[in-house]
Amino acid sequence: MYKYEGLVVHQSHDDEGVIEVVDNNGERALHFGSPARQSSMLIADPNRLHSYYARAMMALLLFNDNPRDVLMIGLGGGTIAKFMLHQFPECRLKVVEFRSSVLKVARSHFGLPFNPRLKIKIGCGADHVRNQSRELAEIHDLIMVDAYSDSGMAPEVGSQRFFDDCRNLLKKDGVLVINLWGTDKPMFQQVSWHMGRIFNWRMLFLPVRNRGNIIGFAFGENFPKPQFKRLIAKANQLEQQYQLEFPVFLQDFKRNNPSILHRVLQP
Repeated sequence: MYKYEGLVVHQSHDDEGVIEVVDNNGERALHFGSPARQSSMLIADPNRLHSYYARAMMALLLFNDNPRDVLMIGLGGGTIAKFMLHQFPECRLKVVEFRSSVLKVARSHFGLPFNPRLKIKIGCGADHVRNQSRELAEIHDLIMVDAYSDSGMAPEVGSQRFFDDCRNLLKKDGVLVINLWGTDKPMFQQVSWHMGRIFNWRMLFLPVRNRGNIIGFAFGENFPKPQFKRLIAKANQLEQQYQLEFPVFLQDFKRNNPSILHRVLQP
């Protein structure tokens, strides 16, 4: 069967709806019953980050180039988790995914490995951070949020309470990264306002070129403000190391955050 201009290699249903995997010209994509891609990978190079938004989320390495204790809300095809495991041998990942069926497909069709450094919990990401923040504090140096359904961003991860709980779990010098959908303006404005209030406006936004995604970055209260000039050299070094467009990310940070850039970076 052909769909979304490709060959459907898997189709299943759970209580949340349809899960489809589609191959097209050497690419494999995860769909939730709509043309929107939830994850994508190159079949011949499965550990490489392929989708534009996932690559843009890795702009976080400009600020933390050796993540150790990572919480991920939302798994999708597991392409970001695979990249983190592959590139950072000391990194420990805790992933919270709402749908067990999505985890099964990530294992069977996207090569998500079984790894002692990867712990996956099935459940609501907002419930997880709420429960954890009641007992623990400052346990993650990086929190990544990429929680979507077929109709858009999960509303549970757009609330003020969610970001307050994330701040409690984030180390004082840590970074939170969230994948936002810029065309959903009410949700984007709501999330931006909550992020700003909770993180004292220490945040940046990175629109993904040629896509509707906007990646938000929020920084802990003791995050050391790097000099922009030093980040230029770091971006070039990271580009060589990971084959990702870090100089472009840095240029877009400067272009799209003129009023708040000084809160995160030194001139």
